[in-house]
Amino acid sequence: MMWFIAKIVFKIETAAAVHFDERIHLISAGSQEEALLKARMMGVLEEETFFNAQGQPVNWEFINISDLHPVNPLCDGAELHSQTVQHQDHHDYIQFIHQRAAQLQRV
Repeated sequence: MMWFIAKIVFKIETAAAVHFDERIHLISAGSQEEALLKARMMGVLEEETFFNAQGQPVNWEFINISDLHPVNPLCDGAELHSQTVQHQDHHDYIQFIHQRAAQLQRV
C-alpha cells in the first residue's frame, strides 16, 4: 500500500454567501487511480444539506479533487504539503505567522 495526500474541495452555499472549503486527507491505496477514486467517494459521502442556527439551509457540495500527491516514504518529518505564498507586505505576513505560532504554544 502507498500513502497519498488528497485535497478535497467543497462549495458551501447559504442564502447569504458562497464559500469554498479545501480539505487535506491522508489516503492509503494500492495505486494513484485507487487513491483518486477513494478521495472522490469521500467527497461525495460528505455532501450534505442542513439548517443553520438561523433556520437557513446550508448546502455542502463536493466539487472535485484538486490535488493528489504520493507520500513516500511515510515517516517522521515527511513533507505532506507545501505552498508558496506572496504578500504585498512581507513584514505583516511574518508578524501574522509569529502570532499564529504563539497561539499554538498557548494550547
